[in-house]
Amino acid sequence: MLYRLITIIGGIVFVVALFALVWFFCKKFLEHHGVTDRVSDRATELATWTFAGISVGLVFAVVGAFILGPWAFYRTLRGHEMPISDGAAVWWGFGIVVASLGIMTLGFFGFLVAVGAY
Repeated sequence: MLYRLITIIGGIVFVVALFALVWFFCKKFLEHHGVTDRVSDRATELATWTFAGISVGLVFAVVGAFILGPWAFYRTLRGHEMPISDGAAVWWGFGIVVASLGIMTLGFFGFLVAVGAY
């Protein structure tokens, strides 16, 4: 029973941490491109849609996260009317998704080792 509780709490922590990483990278992206007005709100909107794309992509196939996440980032960024090319927006979204999921993967394997499951 204890392992189930640890797994549920760990899963919730990892979901929150993944969103926090996506939000952090989106905020850094906006700051890098000179956005100063409502940076946190814009980062939250951008991160929410990017996270949704990642989540839906992970449900269908793991590879889908690397397609739907950057696409959601790109579509949301177009709504902010940022002066960045379409290709650069997609690549920035891809980089944010890869960095966030990569960090979470390392953390997850560390978690599995810590509980003795790996």
